[in-house]
Amino acid sequence: MTHPPRRDPASPRDLVGIGIGPCNLSLAALAQPLAELDAVFYEQRPGFHWHPGLLIDGATVQVPFLADLVTLADPTSPWSFLNYLRSRERLFPFYFAEHFHIQRAEYDAYCRWVAEQLPGLHFRHQVDAVRWNPERDVFEVDHTQLDADGEAEALGRTHTRNIVLGVGTAPYVPDPLRPLVEAPGVPVLHAADYLDHRDTVLAAGHVTVVGSGQSGAEVFLDLLRHRPAGREGLHWIGRTEAFAPMEYSKLGLEHFTPDYTRYFHALAEPVRDRLVAAQWQLYKGVDAGTLAAIHDELYRRSLDGGWPDAVLTPGVRVRTAGRVATTQVELHLEHLQQGSRSRLTTEAVVLATGYRERPLGRILAGLDPYIRRDSSGRPRIDEEFRLVLDPSVTGSVHVQNAELHTHGVGAPDLGLAAWRSATILNSLTGKEAYPLAARTAFTSFGLRDPAGRVPRTRPAGRLTPLVEGV
Repeated sequence: MTHPPRRDPASPRDLVGIGIGPCNLSLAALAQPLAELDAVFYEQRPGFHWHPGLLIDGATVQVPFLADLVTLADPTSPWSFLNYLRSRERLFPFYFAEHFHIQRAEYDAYCRWVAEQLPGLHFRHQVDAVRWNPERDVFEVDHTQLDADGEAEALGRTHTRNIVLGVGTAPYVPDPLRPLVEAPGVPVLHAADYLDHRDTVLAAGHVTVVGSGQSGAEVFLDLLRHRPAGREGLHWIGRTEAFAPMEYSKLGLEHFTPDYTRYFHALAEPVRDRLVAAQWQLYKGVDAGTLAAIHDELYRRSLDGGWPDAVLTPGVRVRTAGRVATTQVELHLEHLQQGSRSRLTTEAVVLATGYRERPLGRILAGLDPYIRRDSSGRPRIDEEFRLVLDPSVTGSVHVQNAELHTHGVGAPDLGLAAWRSATILNSLTGKEAYPLAARTAFTSFGLRDPAGRVPRTRPAGRLTPLVEGV
C-alpha cells in the first residue's frame, strides 16, 4: 500500500467525503491509489458497521460478490472481496462453497477489513455544516470530534475544493407508529434494530411484522424458525398487493446497469417520478429463495394435519395504532382492495418499513442559496452525480445514494457503487483514472441514445464461399 506524501496543513483538500457507508467506502478505496488526489472522509459513528441489526444468520446480500467495493471498476484493486478472502486464507473454501451471493455478515466483515486499513478515514467525526467561501474558492467543512461516549471532544474545520456526500439512508417509521417506537413498554422497533432486541421479541406471545419487503421476509422467517410448532403467534402484513418476488431475470437486472442509469437520467422529471413508483418490484421485492424458505417452513409445520398459527396478509396498511394497557399494542388496519377495516392486538411489532434518504438540509443549509432545484424542490443532480450549483461556485458537491429521483432504481444498489465511485473520481481528476465501458446492457432502453455513447453492434463478417458459385 502506498502512503500519501506529507501535505501542507494550510492547503485545501481535494476532496472531503461526508459519511462512510459502503458508497463512500468504495470511493475511498478507489481514490487511495490516485496519488494526485488528497482526500479525507468523516463519519460520526465509532467504526464501520453495515446494518448490524439485520445480520441474521443465513441472510445473504442480494447482489453477487463481484459487486464489492471496487471490482466492477477495477478488478485488480487490492481492496476486492477476493483479495479479502486471500488475506484470510479462505480462497479455496470459498471456491468450493460455490456461493455467488455471500452472507450479509461476511459482506460486513469485508467492508470493515477495508475500512480498518484505508488511510484518510476518520470515525467519531460529526460534520456540522458546509459553507462555500467565495474569497478562497473553497468549501469549509465544520466538524466535531467525538469521544468514546459520543460527546464533543474537539472542534475542527477542513477546507476542500470538492465534497462527496455519502450519508446514506435512515430507518423509516410511519407516522401512526412513531409514538409507539419512542415510548417504553411493549416492544415496537424498526427492523434495523431487530437483532439487538431479538430475545425480547421472541419472548412475546404474539408478534406482528409490518412490511412486505426483503427485511420483513427475513425477520418473519427468523421468528417462524424459532417459535414452537402450533404456537407460532405470528402475523405478517404489508402494503403491497402480494408478497412479491424481486425481479431477478437477467434482462430485468439490466435496469441496474450504467446504460439504464444514463437513459433514466435523460428522461423528463415527471416520467422519472412515475417510473420510480412503478418499479418497486425491481428493488423492493423479496428474494425468491427467501419466499420459498418461508413456504417450506410453513408446509413442514402442517405435516401433522394442523395449520401453523401464522397469518400472512398483503395489501394492508396500518391506519392508526395505540397501546392497550401496558402489555399490548392495537393496530387499526385497512385492506386496500376490499376497503375493509379491522383491529389486530399484538404483543410486539417489528417494523420492516424500509429506509429513506437522509435529509441533507442540515448539512447543506449553508449552501442552500447556491443549490438549483427541480419543480418538486429536490436538488438537481447532473449525470456525474454532482449537485447543480450556481456558476459562481467553482467547487463540486457529489452525492451517493441520494439520487433516486434523478438516476433511478440503481441509486441504492450496491452493484453500481464501484461504477458510480469511478465516475465521480474521473470527474474530479479530469481524466479517465478508471476506464469505464461505453456499453453495459444488451437492452436498448430508448429509440435513441441522447449521449451518443452506446457503440453500434459490430458489422457482420462476410462469408467467403468454399466453392465458386455456392
